[in-house]
Amino acid sequence: MQRVLVLLLTFFSFLSVKGQETLPIYSDYLSDNVFLVHPSAAGIGTCGKIRITGRKQWQGVTNAPELQTLSFHNKFGEKAAVGLVIFNDKNGYHSQKGVQATYAYHLNVGDGSVFEQLSFGLSATVVQNQSDQRTFFGDFTVNQLIKSSGYFNADFSVAYHKAGFSSYFTVKNLLLSAKNNLNNSLEPLDLRNYILSAGYYFNYRDKVSLEPSFMLQLREGTGETIADFNIKAYKNFNQAQLWAALSYRRSFDKGSIENLNYLSPIVGVNYKKMMLSYTYTKQLGEIVFSNTGYHQVTLGINVFCRRPRAAACPNINASF
Repeated sequence: MQRVLVLLLTFFSFLSVKGQETLPIYSDYLSDNVFLVHPSAAGIGTCGKIRITGRKQWQGVTNAPELQTLSFHNKFGEKAAVGLVIFNDKNGYHSQKGVQATYAYHLNVGDGSVFEQLSFGLSATVVQNQSDQRTFFGDFTVNQLIKSSGYFNADFSVAYHKAGFSSYFTVKNLLLSAKNNLNNSLEPLDLRNYILSAGYYFNYRDKVSLEPSFMLQLREGTGETIADFNIKAYKNFNQAQLWAALSYRRSFDKGSIENLNYLSPIVGVNYKKMMLSYTYTKQLGEIVFSNTGYHQVTLGINVFCRRPRAAACPNINASF
């Protein structure tokens, strides 16, 4: 059984080397962390935001996938904003570490009665891939060494907000070349991913406010389409806010035996300028990688806060 797990992890590591994105996209964007997906979200709110995220998959399985991110973004002046993401993504015997720097520009396009803004964002990412073959102990057909290589990529993003409506369009991995650890050459790897997100915030003030949203991904290289359908609820108190979300993700891959389905309940609390959230992801269907699910925790703090602007969604006006 242990040998089977090793072979499976090796297989998924190979897939990771061949086609993994610079920064994987999970449901952490629902934990007030849209910036991880869309560069145009840098500095888009009334506060600068620091977020730390830790994700662990397949609890109890050795060398199971895990991800850690540290992000910061803030607006400087009236229009410009910058952001930074540091991430460590481990998948079996393959891992990648990266740094992503972002510049965003925001234009107010309304008359001031309600919040209306058009935003642009550009990110550049440097990634270091690593394949640790020392763990193949006892198998002399595999070199007992660590192979590593580096490459860089870029993302471009546009966002439009008006009152409670929010929308984003992002092209990730613009460059069609990357290095993998199976050879020493720079070869074309089509990692380009088109992402469209939209949602609307229904503010019921003293009652429970609701924010339905969706996100669509189209992977150019494989033709796979991935859809997220989300609902998020907020309840305000004196200096705190409780919120919960439910996200359903489904992939539509014509070449797959069974498309992947995930259900993710999320709970969170915002207190003054601090936030904490927990996400549990359960894979659905007859074919599953593990029954233990995926666990994720996000910690955050808002800094350099400014006065809230005209009526807008929580992504714009810090709700705590």
